[in-house]
Amino acid sequence: MELIKTKGYVSHSEVVLILAHGAGAPADSSFMEELAVALEREGIGTVRFEFPYMQKRRLDGKKRPPDREPALLEYFSTVVDQLRTELGSGSMILVGGKSMGGRMASILASRRDGIDGVVCFGYPFHPPGKLDRWRTAHFRDLNCPMLVLQGTRDPFGKPAEMDDHEQELEAIRLRWLEGGNHDFQPLKSQAWTQGDLIASAAREARIFVDEQLLA
Repeated sequence: MELIKTKGYVSHSEVVLILAHGAGAPADSSFMEELAVALEREGIGTVRFEFPYMQKRRLDGKKRPPDREPALLEYFSTVVDQLRTELGSGSMILVGGKSMGGRMASILASRRDGIDGVVCFGYPFHPPGKLDRWRTAHFRDLNCPMLVLQGTRDPFGKPAEMDDHEQELEAIRLRWLEGGNHDFQPLKSQAWTQGDLIASAAREARIFVDEQLLA
């Protein structure tokens, strides 16, 4: 199992976030690379990995749909176990990721122990345009705190669409990135850049760790 670790990740790291990629882009996409660097600046070491279907794509270049949910969760859980063995009980292990990766992280944290927190970047609350297919029922079963960083223009979940879902959302902390889309890309008319929003998301992750996990 090949893992991508930031320079800030060491065997005695206080906080390590396992970052899972989204459905269509690999673990070393420009978004994931920039996010990992931004998190490291905030003192959060990261570990990235690729699900089996993405590993196959890397070998032959052929695009594939994601593996089924049970296979994704089983692989993700194996990564958690490997990191826990490597780090021991002295480190805090968080799980999270981009879009689908964050969703799988949250489901995993609702079904097993050994995870200290969840941080999702661009959560797919529902498929674009399909407000009848919400993916939040498991939030109430989470075994640890969870943070979602979401762009206000994200077609997978915008602020106005959160109405009538307060009960599920009570279980998580939700922070909005003004003007960001699903990749945290703002409008051209805005003063800040995608990098600025990624950096802001990383700062919110640090605040979440300090207030919800280390306090």
